Amino acid sequence: MNPEQEFIQNETRRQFFRKGALGLGAAAMASLMGQTSRANWGRGWRDESTGGLKELPHHSPKAKRAIYLFMSGAPSQLDMYDYKPRMAEFFDKDLPAEIRQGQRLTTMTSQQARFPIAPSIFQFKKYDNGGDGKWVSELLPHTARVLPELAFIKSCYTEAINHDPAITYICTGNQLPGRASLGAWLSYGLGSENENLPAFVVLNSTWTGRKEAQALYNRLWGNGFLPSRHQGVLMRNDGDPVLFLKNAGGVSSQMRRRMLDSLSVLNHQTHQTYGDPETQARIAQYEMAFRMQSSVPELVDLSEETEATLALYGPDVKKPGTFAHNCLLARRMAERGVRFTQIFHRGWDQHGNLPTDLPNQCRDIDRPTFGLITDLKQRGLLDDTLLVWGGEFGRTIYCQGGLTKTNYGRDHHPRCFTMWMAGAGIKGGVVHGETDDFSYNIVRDPVHIRDINATILQTLGIHHERFAFRHQGLDQRLTGVETATPVKSIMT
Repeated sequence: MNPEQEFIQNETRRQFFRKGALGLGAAAMASLMGQTSRANWGRGWRDESTGGLKELPHHSPKAKRAIYLFMSGAPSQLDMYDYKPRMAEFFDKDLPAEIRQGQRLTTMTSQQARFPIAPSIFQFKKYDNGGDGKWVSELLPHTARVLPELAFIKSCYTEAINHDPAITYICTGNQLPGRASLGAWLSYGLGSENENLPAFVVLNSTWTGRKEAQALYNRLWGNGFLPSRHQGVLMRNDGDPVLFLKNAGGVSSQMRRRMLDSLSVLNHQTHQTYGDPETQARIAQYEMAFRMQSSVPELVDLSEETEATLALYGPDVKKPGTFAHNCLLARRMAERGVRFTQIFHRGWDQHGNLPTDLPNQCRDIDRPTFGLITDLKQRGLLDDTLLVWGGEFGRTIYCQGGLTKTNYGRDHHPRCFTMWMAGAGIKGGVVHGETDDFSYNIVRDPVHIRDINATILQTLGIHHERFAFRHQGLDQRLTGVETATPVKSIMT
């Protein structure tokens, strides 16, 4: 379908009259504002080759696609990447009031009589990262091998202090549900390089740390106000990778094709009658599901992978649903043109028993992360694939509950946490930002999660302030209306 036809089909009666009434004023405004406004006149027309907006990218992109490794539950920066050796002398001493600065606390620790400092029980080592060096915990020996590829941001922060609003915030740009997720924005703006696979795929991983974990709701990969075809497709760990792809018993592919053709005729009639653009999205989703009947089984079939490749990801790579297995699937999706893959790994919420549970969590992700980066690099895919690693916030230096020399827990801490990026458009060996000796406050170069999302968009060729969708009378943006700045120091 050419852009003009699609524009006409997506035009509802209400939209037609609204635009007609405002047309003369808009034209006059465009003439006053010059070329920039006129360049956006055709906003919403699609590129037939990718399904993305014709106005994108805004500038030459460094990355064609992205893989987001999301550690749900908030990994402890103090025990992994933010080395604070001075804390050894503060063991079991109260967190100084001048450090806490009256910070808001969760209900899980706000009633504690005191806030005893819990230094990390794990050893750290400084590695050559191709820059000034980087301290990394003993829990991540394999990740340490690819440090020259990683750019760390030690000064991330957020306003959200509880899991659900914090994860919703970083995934959708707002703490309140209902907004479009990052992956949906990328699907809407950039489309896919493979018409037989979705532009946005989500993988939920099993974990071996704390058994209780925060729930993940599909709004985290939802389309919000964007057309429904842009929501993430969740791949299942058991049974069919995607539900309802297989034909029912006694239904052949030819029969299913005839059924979809007939359904398409009915849907087109419905669209002509009511003019709802969502009807067109439903037609597109049915067609994608039909094509996925052959593309998804081929995607998840690892039989052609060499033993050398499988070994990169570690012993769990052949177990569906593990982080290792999902990382390999992410590499296969990158090869096949999937625009955005998001892997969730739960179980990082260590309010207690951290010295036992955190090593299990790190063991889940350490070798596969190394394998994914190494595999992408060997295949030349790291040159145009962006990788992002992080959680929704950090964890406190003070202990939640009882503190001993061998056991402690940490509460939520939104004022500082660590993330890293790698791959296309990212300078390896860079460490941005710094925290105080208690890993409690940022002392240099703070980075809000809006800035993180602006950086991701920038790497993919999108200027976050120019990437909007009109909804409820407002130009909605992933980064909202507050200031957001890409982190230039980590970008090439």
